[in-house]
This record gives sequence, structure tokens and C-alpha cells, in this order.
Amino acid sequence: MPVRALPSNPNLVHLKYQAKDLLRAHAARDPRAAQRLREFHPRFHRAADDEVFAAEISLSDVQLAIAREYGFPSWARLKHHIEKPALSDQLNLPHHQRIEDTTFRRAVDLIDSGDTDGLRAHLKKHPQLLRSRVIFEGGNYFRNPALLEFIAENPIRHGTLPRNIVEVARVILDFGVELSARNETLMLVATGSVPRECGLQLPLIDLLCDHGAEPDSALQAAALHGELQSLHALLQRGARIDLPVAAALNRLDDFRRLLPSASSEARHLALALAAQYGLVEIVRMLLDAGENPDRYNPVGGHSHTTPLHQAAGAGYDQLVHLLVERGAKLDQKDILWHATPAGWAQYAGHKEIAQYLHQSESAKGRTNQNASS
Repeated sequence: MPVRALPSNPNLVHLKYQAKDLLRAHAARDPRAAQRLREFHPRFHRAADDEVFAAEISLSDVQLAIAREYGFPSWARLKHHIEKPALSDQLNLPHHQRIEDTTFRRAVDLIDSGDTDGLRAHLKKHPQLLRSRVIFEGGNYFRNPALLEFIAENPIRHGTLPRNIVEVARVILDFGVELSARNETLMLVATGSVPRECGLQLPLIDLLCDHGAEPDSALQAAALHGELQSLHALLQRGARIDLPVAAALNRLDDFRRLLPSASSEARHLALALAAQYGLVEIVRMLLDAGENPDRYNPVGGHSHTTPLHQAAGAGYDQLVHLLVERGAKLDQKDILWHATPAGWAQYAGHKEIAQYLHQSESAKGRTNQNASS
């Protein structure tokens, strides 16, 4: 899920109260608490709700989860950010303005200005930059980027790219860049709106793949961000279609072929993607195969919501009806805004769906009341 943004004047006492609230929610077996711990505490990364609730957790456990929920690796780092902020802690500044290493910052400035000659000379003088990374905290991603990753303009810093950004990227790649940086840059380019809007997304994807970036490394991220242009380009570069990607592209034959042997994780992500895209038949097949519509979506797949939240918020009325008919919970709240699927529909202006969900919830309540009387 997106990390929470700290207020402009964060208060450590208030954050401690949030940690204690999470501790109480865990004790109360609140599914939202299980999802937050699963995403933000490494100990529970793959744990089911019952496993999370069965575990004994301490105040330090929930403080770690709260810190990571705000984009910091530890409670100590969050505390330091609040009590002794440095330049890199000024989260209101664009990322390049938060770089404390002046040599690295100069290289980023040369990238942003499209100065290939200046960048080449700077890298010859400072070859360590090709192995260096900077640390950014308080965000959802781009936390430890290498220099190459700044060519993607993702996260958005200027809102545009130099027209010669492909040549700029080539300068860096020709010096030699580790595979992880090439793959991470490919993911940023494939999911970035600015490269697409500038007409540079496909040329950058081709350049990175030509230099050994692995198309599979960015495939699911492109699907989750709705970047279909990138998705097709990565497939053309040799990426392998898996179950979640087949779901996102509504490739029914591929989906039927892959479903029987797919892992639980792949099916979970496929359901999240199918709900995001409003693909009724894909969702139906997953429900028939035993997928639970009430589970929060997996990490990276709008994990603060359920499939019904996504369908209701996007206005997919047929999918909403299918999920309700299959017993999806109507009163389950999302984690960030604490709203039901009906609330999502209402907020998005889908009044008929909101009305249908409210009526369905009322009818379910009457049925349960009659059964208990």
C-alpha cells in the first residue's frame, strides 16, 4: 500500500499512540491489523491472518511496523528524522535537492540538463558514482537509487525529461552498471507516466533491455500500474507471461492454461489485477478455483483494499454484482481511509453501485437477524 505521509510537524508522542493502537487492533484480531503487519513487519511477510494473530508481538514490533508504514526502515530512523532532521529528511523537497553528496548531486544535475559530454567527463573523473547509491526515506519506493535510476523521472521531480535522455542513459550504461540498477531503472521507466507522456518510454525500455536489463523484472509492476504500452513492449522483449499478467491482459486461453499450476501468490495477485481491470470472467474463474474475495490484495497490488473496493471505486457494476453474489463482505473497510466498498463507490460518483451495495448490506442484515430470532 502507499506509505503514509508524515504531517509537516510530526509528533513522536502521537506516533507512539499509533503503535499502541496497532497493538490493540492485533489483540482484537482486526484483519486490517494483520494486513498492516504482513506488509510492514518482515517477520509476518507471508503469514496468514491466523498466524499473525497467534503470534506474540511487543511494542517494539508495532513501532517497527509504524516506522516502515511511514517509509523508514526502523523506529530509530523515524525518531532521528523527527528529532534531528538533515537535508535528506526534508521530504517536501524534490529528491535531487535532498542529495547531500555534492559529487552525486552534480551527476544528477548533468542528467537533468541532458549534458552528455559533461556527464561523461564527470563519470570518468568520479567512477565510484557507478557503484554509489543515495538513501531516501519517507517514501514508497526510490529509497536507495543508483545514478542510472534518475533517468526515469519516476518519482516525478521536474515533470519532463531531456529529449536526449536515451543518449544520456547510454552514457551511463556504457561505463558499466550493475544488473540490479538496470532492472530497477527498467521498472521505473516501465511504470513512469513522464517517460510515456514524453514519448520516450519505449526507446528507454529498448535501450535498457539491449544492455541486459531483464524484461521479466518489470512486467508485473507495469501491469499493476496500468502501463499497457510498457507491458506489451516487455513481452516483445522476451518477458514471460505468467498468471497475473495473463489476467491483466484478459488473455483467457493463457489464463486457463496457467491457472491449474499457478502458486497461491500468483492467484492472489491475479485476482487483484482482474478486479483492478474489471475483468469479470477472470475473477469468476479465480473464485471458482477457491480464491477468497475478502482477502486484502497482496503487497504491491493496492494492498490497502479488497477486490470489491477496487471494483466499486472503478464503477465495474457487473464485477461488483459477481463479488456480492459470491459472498464478498460488504462492511470490510480499507486500511488507509477506513471506508467500505459502498463508500468508495459513493466517493467516485458511482451512485447506483453505492445504492446497490447499501441495499445488499441491509438485506444481509435482515437475513442474519431473522436467522438468529
